[in-house]
Amino acid sequence: MRVWFITGASRGFGVLMTKEALAAGDAVVATARNPEAVVSAVGDHPNLLSVALDVTDEAQARQAAGAAVDRFGRIDILVNNAGYGLLGAVEEAGAEEIERMYATNVFGLLKVTRAVLPQMRKQRSGHVLNISSIGGYTGYPGWGVYCSTKFAVEGLSESLAIELEPFGINVTVVEPGFFRTDFLADNSLAISPATIPDYVGTPAGNMRDFAAAANHAQPGNPAKFAAGMLALVNSAKPPLRMPFGSDTVAVLETKNAHVAKELDEWRTLALSTDFEKETVSPH
Repeated sequence: MRVWFITGASRGFGVLMTKEALAAGDAVVATARNPEAVVSAVGDHPNLLSVALDVTDEAQARQAAGAAVDRFGRIDILVNNAGYGLLGAVEEAGAEEIERMYATNVFGLLKVTRAVLPQMRKQRSGHVLNISSIGGYTGYPGWGVYCSTKFAVEGLSESLAIELEPFGINVTVVEPGFFRTDFLADNSLAISPATIPDYVGTPAGNMRDFAAAANHAQPGNPAKFAAGMLALVNSAKPPLRMPFGSDTVAVLETKNAHVAKELDEWRTLALSTDFEKETVSPH
Protein backbone atom coordinates (compact mmCIF):
# COMPACT_ATOMS: atom_id res chain seq x y z
CA MET A 1 0.00 0.00 0.00
CA ARG A 2 1.50 3.30 -1.11
CA VAL A 3 0.81 6.53 0.74
CA TRP A 4 -0.16 9.61 -1.27
CA PHE A 5 0.02 13.18 0.04
CA ILE A 6 -2.20 15.42 -2.13
CA THR A 7 -2.65 19.17 -1.74
CA GLY A 8 -5.78 20.96 -2.93
CA ALA A 9 -7.72 17.72 -2.51
CA SER A 10 -11.19 19.12 -1.85
CA ARG A 11 -12.23 19.55 -5.51
CA GLY A 12 -11.23 19.17 -9.14
CA PHE A 13 -8.20 17.04 -9.92
CA GLY A 14 -7.49 16.63 -6.20
CA VAL A 15 -10.74 14.82 -5.46
CA LEU A 16 -10.46 12.63 -8.55
CA MET A 17 -6.87 11.61 -7.79
CA THR A 18 -7.83 10.84 -4.19
CA LYS A 19 -10.66 8.58 -5.32
CA GLU A 20 -8.48 6.86 -7.92
CA ALA A 21 -5.70 6.15 -5.42
CA LEU A 22 -8.10 4.81 -2.79
CA ALA A 23 -9.78 2.57 -5.39
CA ALA A 24 -6.34 1.17 -6.23
CA GLY A 25 -5.84 0.14 -2.62
CA ASP A 26 -3.50 2.97 -1.65
CA ALA A 27 -3.74 5.32 1.31
CA VAL A 28 -4.25 9.06 0.82
CA VAL A 29 -3.45 12.01 3.01
CA ALA A 30 -5.80 14.50 1.38
CA THR A 31 -5.12 18.08 2.40
CA ALA A 32 -7.22 21.20 1.96
CA ARG A 33 -7.97 24.43 3.76
CA ASN A 34 -11.28 22.84 4.70
CA PRO A 35 -10.67 19.14 5.39
CA GLU A 36 -14.39 18.51 5.92
CA ALA A 37 -14.90 19.33 2.24
CA VAL A 38 -12.62 16.41 1.34
CA VAL A 39 -14.69 13.93 3.34
CA SER A 40 -17.86 15.41 1.87
CA ALA A 41 -16.53 14.94 -1.67
CA VAL A 42 -14.81 11.58 -1.23
CA GLY A 43 -16.68 9.93 1.64
CA ASP A 44 -15.32 8.07 4.66
CA HIS A 45 -12.61 5.53 3.92
CA PRO A 46 -10.26 3.63 6.28
CA ASN A 47 -7.25 4.59 4.15
CA LEU A 48 -8.14 8.28 3.97
CA LEU A 49 -6.70 10.91 6.28
CA SER A 50 -8.09 14.39 5.70
CA VAL A 51 -5.82 17.11 7.04
CA ALA A 52 -6.18 20.89 7.21
CA LEU A 53 -3.50 22.62 5.18
CA ASP A 54 -3.06 26.11 3.85
CA VAL A 55 0.02 25.62 1.67
CA THR A 56 1.18 29.17 2.37
CA ASP A 57 1.69 28.20 6.05
CA GLU A 58 5.04 26.40 6.42
CA ALA A 59 4.41 25.31 10.01
CA GLN A 60 1.08 23.79 9.00
CA ALA A 61 2.78 21.99 6.10
CA ARG A 62 5.24 20.36 8.51
CA GLN A 63 2.40 19.42 10.83
CA ALA A 64 0.48 17.81 7.97
CA ALA A 65 3.54 15.83 6.87
CA GLY A 66 4.04 14.70 10.45
CA ALA A 67 0.41 13.61 10.72
CA ALA A 68 0.82 11.57 7.53
CA VAL A 69 3.85 9.73 8.91
CA ASP A 70 2.20 9.22 12.31
CA ARG A 71 -0.82 7.61 10.65
CA PHE A 72 0.72 5.60 7.81
CA GLY A 73 4.45 5.46 8.58
CA ARG A 74 5.65 6.89 5.27
CA ILE A 75 4.91 9.16 2.32
CA ASP A 76 5.47 7.61 -1.10
CA ILE A 77 3.83 10.06 -3.50
CA LEU A 78 3.58 13.82 -3.11
CA VAL A 79 1.20 15.60 -5.48
CA ASN A 80 1.57 19.38 -5.33
CA ASN A 81 -1.84 20.14 -6.81
CA ALA A 82 -2.97 23.27 -4.94
CA GLY A 83 -3.04 26.40 -7.08
CA TYR A 84 -5.24 28.80 -9.01
CA GLY A 85 -5.23 30.99 -12.11
CA LEU A 86 -5.05 34.73 -12.73
CA LEU A 87 -6.50 36.20 -15.91
CA GLY A 88 -5.45 39.59 -17.23
CA ALA A 89 -2.62 41.25 -19.12
CA VAL A 90 0.66 41.43 -17.23
CA GLU A 91 0.38 45.22 -17.06
CA GLU A 92 -3.12 44.99 -15.60
CA ALA A 93 -2.14 42.72 -12.71
CA GLY A 94 -1.66 44.43 -9.36
CA ALA A 95 1.30 43.76 -7.06
CA GLU A 96 -0.90 42.32 -4.30
CA GLU A 97 -2.67 39.79 -6.53
CA ILE A 98 0.64 38.77 -8.12
CA GLU A 99 2.23 38.19 -4.71
CA ARG A 100 -0.83 36.27 -3.52
CA MET A 101 -0.63 33.95 -6.53
CA TYR A 102 3.08 33.30 -6.06
CA ALA A 103 2.45 32.61 -2.38
CA THR A 104 0.25 29.65 -3.35
CA ASN A 105 1.47 28.43 -6.73
CA VAL A 106 5.22 28.68 -6.08
CA PHE A 107 6.11 29.36 -2.45
CA GLY A 108 3.33 27.06 -1.21
CA LEU A 109 4.62 24.24 -3.40
CA LEU A 110 8.11 24.81 -2.01
CA LYS A 111 6.90 24.80 1.59
CA VAL A 112 5.04 21.52 1.19
CA THR A 113 7.89 19.90 -0.72
CA ARG A 114 10.43 20.89 1.93
CA ALA A 115 8.12 19.46 4.60
CA VAL A 116 7.81 16.08 2.86
CA LEU A 117 11.32 15.54 1.49
CA PRO A 118 13.01 14.67 4.83
CA GLN A 119 10.73 11.63 5.10
CA MET A 120 11.35 10.59 1.49
CA ARG A 121 15.12 10.95 1.93
CA LYS A 122 14.90 8.83 5.06
CA GLN A 123 13.05 6.15 3.09
CA ARG A 124 15.43 6.54 0.10
CA SER A 125 12.33 6.44 -2.11
CA GLY A 126 9.42 8.55 -3.27
CA HIS A 127 7.85 10.35 -6.20
CA VAL A 128 7.18 14.10 -6.30
CA LEU A 129 4.59 15.20 -8.86
CA ASN A 130 4.30 18.94 -9.38
CA ILE A 131 1.19 20.04 -11.25
CA SER A 132 2.20 22.61 -13.82
CA SER A 133 0.14 23.47 -16.90
CA ILE A 134 0.14 23.82 -20.64
CA GLY A 135 0.98 27.41 -19.63
CA GLY A 136 4.11 26.18 -17.88
CA TYR A 137 5.68 25.29 -21.21
CA THR A 138 4.55 28.20 -23.35
CA GLY A 139 3.22 31.64 -22.52
CA TYR A 140 -0.32 32.76 -23.36
CA PRO A 141 -1.65 36.32 -23.71
CA GLY A 142 -3.79 37.20 -20.73
CA TRP A 143 -2.17 34.52 -18.61
CA GLY A 144 1.33 35.97 -18.23
CA VAL A 145 1.51 36.08 -14.44
CA TYR A 146 -0.09 32.65 -14.05
CA CYS A 147 2.23 31.20 -16.70
CA SER A 148 5.21 32.68 -14.88
CA THR A 149 4.31 30.73 -11.72
CA LYS A 150 4.10 27.51 -13.71
CA PHE A 151 7.38 28.25 -15.51
CA ALA A 152 8.86 28.52 -12.01
CA VAL A 153 7.40 25.13 -11.10
CA GLU A 154 8.98 23.63 -14.23
CA GLY A 155 12.44 24.99 -13.39
CA LEU A 156 12.19 23.86 -9.79
CA SER A 157 11.10 20.39 -10.89
CA GLU A 158 13.97 19.97 -13.35
CA SER A 159 16.52 20.92 -10.69
CA LEU A 160 14.85 18.79 -8.02
CA ALA A 161 14.94 15.76 -10.30
CA ILE A 162 18.73 15.99 -10.46
CA GLU A 163 19.15 16.76 -6.76
CA LEU A 164 16.91 13.92 -5.55
CA GLU A 165 18.02 11.16 -7.91
CA PRO A 166 20.81 9.99 -5.54
CA PHE A 167 18.14 9.29 -2.91
CA GLY A 168 15.92 7.18 -5.17
CA ILE A 169 13.28 9.92 -5.40
CA ASN A 170 11.65 10.60 -8.77
CA VAL A 171 10.29 13.99 -9.84
CA THR A 172 7.71 14.57 -12.57
CA VAL A 173 6.31 17.90 -13.68
CA VAL A 174 2.75 17.34 -14.92
CA GLU A 175 1.41 19.57 -17.69
CA PRO A 176 -2.38 19.32 -18.11
CA GLY A 177 -4.01 21.15 -20.98
CA PHE A 178 -7.53 22.54 -20.77
CA PHE A 179 -9.61 20.02 -18.81
CA ARG A 180 -13.30 20.25 -18.03
CA THR A 181 -12.93 21.20 -14.37
CA ASP A 182 -13.84 24.37 -12.48
CA PHE A 183 -10.45 25.94 -13.26
CA LEU A 184 -12.08 28.70 -15.33
CA ALA A 185 -14.83 29.25 -12.74
CA ASP A 186 -14.63 31.98 -10.13
CA ASN A 187 -13.71 29.54 -7.34
CA SER A 188 -10.43 28.66 -9.11
CA LEU A 189 -9.75 31.73 -11.22
CA ALA A 190 -8.97 35.29 -10.21
CA ILE A 191 -9.52 38.01 -12.80
CA SER A 192 -7.58 41.24 -12.58
CA PRO A 193 -10.19 43.92 -11.81
CA ALA A 194 -8.11 46.60 -13.52
CA THR A 195 -8.65 46.84 -17.27
CA ILE A 196 -6.63 49.01 -19.60
CA PRO A 197 -8.64 50.16 -22.65
CA ASP A 198 -5.68 49.74 -25.01
CA TYR A 199 -5.82 45.96 -24.51
CA VAL A 200 -9.46 45.65 -25.65
CA GLY A 201 -9.48 43.78 -28.93
CA THR A 202 -5.90 42.56 -28.53
CA PRO A 203 -4.97 38.90 -27.76
CA ALA A 204 -4.75 39.70 -24.03
CA GLY A 205 -8.11 41.44 -23.96
CA ASN A 206 -9.82 38.82 -26.10
CA MET A 207 -8.63 36.08 -23.72
CA ARG A 208 -11.07 37.30 -21.08
CA ASP A 209 -13.99 36.55 -23.42
CA PHE A 210 -12.46 33.25 -24.54
CA ALA A 211 -12.05 32.02 -20.96
CA ALA A 212 -15.68 32.78 -20.12
CA ALA A 213 -16.90 30.91 -23.20
CA ALA A 214 -14.55 27.95 -22.70
CA ASN A 215 -15.60 27.24 -19.10
CA HIS A 216 -16.90 23.65 -18.88
CA ALA A 217 -16.35 23.20 -22.64
CA GLN A 218 -12.69 22.19 -22.40
CA PRO A 219 -11.58 19.10 -24.38
CA GLY A 220 -9.86 17.22 -21.52
CA ASN A 221 -11.66 14.56 -19.48
CA PRO A 222 -10.74 14.97 -15.77
CA ALA A 223 -11.55 11.34 -14.92
CA LYS A 224 -9.10 10.17 -17.59
CA PHE A 225 -6.50 12.54 -16.19
CA ALA A 226 -6.83 10.96 -12.74
CA ALA A 227 -6.49 7.48 -14.24
CA GLY A 228 -3.46 8.71 -16.17
CA MET A 229 -1.83 9.93 -12.96
CA LEU A 230 -2.20 6.44 -11.48
CA ALA A 231 -0.58 4.94 -14.58
CA LEU A 232 2.22 7.50 -14.23
CA VAL A 233 3.07 6.58 -10.63
CA ASN A 234 2.87 2.88 -11.52
CA SER A 235 5.69 3.32 -14.04
CA ALA A 236 9.05 1.81 -13.11
CA LYS A 237 10.79 4.75 -14.81
CA PRO A 238 8.51 7.82 -14.71
CA PRO A 239 9.29 10.75 -17.02
CA LEU A 240 10.55 14.14 -15.93
CA ARG A 241 7.83 15.88 -17.97
CA MET A 242 4.35 14.43 -18.50
CA PRO A 243 1.94 16.33 -20.76
CA PHE A 244 -1.75 15.44 -20.55
CA GLY A 245 -4.20 16.32 -23.31
CA SER A 246 -4.00 16.62 -27.09
CA ASP A 247 -3.78 20.41 -26.78
CA THR A 248 -0.67 20.19 -24.60
CA VAL A 249 0.99 17.69 -26.95
CA ALA A 250 0.33 20.02 -29.89
CA VAL A 251 1.73 23.02 -27.99
CA LEU A 252 4.90 21.13 -27.03
CA GLU A 253 5.51 20.03 -30.61
CA THR A 254 4.86 23.52 -32.00
CA LYS A 255 7.11 25.26 -29.48
CA ASN A 256 9.92 22.73 -29.84
CA ALA A 257 9.86 23.21 -33.61
CA HIS A 258 9.82 27.02 -33.22
CA VAL A 259 12.74 27.01 -30.78
CA ALA A 260 14.77 24.74 -33.06
CA LYS A 261 14.05 26.95 -36.09
CA GLU A 262 14.86 30.17 -34.26
CA LEU A 263 18.08 28.74 -32.87
CA ASP A 264 19.13 27.69 -36.35
CA GLU A 265 18.49 31.21 -37.67
CA TRP A 266 20.46 32.91 -34.88
CA ARG A 267 23.10 30.25 -34.20
CA THR A 268 26.00 32.31 -35.61
CA LEU A 269 25.29 35.28 -33.34
CA ALA A 270 24.65 32.99 -30.38
CA LEU A 271 28.04 31.36 -30.76
CA SER A 272 29.90 34.59 -31.44
CA THR A 273 30.13 35.78 -27.83
CA ASP A 274 32.67 33.27 -26.47
CA PHE A 275 36.32 34.18 -25.98
CA GLU A 276 38.41 33.25 -28.96
CA LYS A 277 40.08 29.91 -28.49
CA GLU A 278 43.77 30.30 -27.95
CA THR A 279 46.02 28.46 -30.33
CA VAL A 280 49.14 26.86 -28.97
CA SER A 281 52.05 27.05 -31.37
CA PRO A 282 54.31 23.97 -31.53
CA HIS A 283 57.86 24.34 -30.24
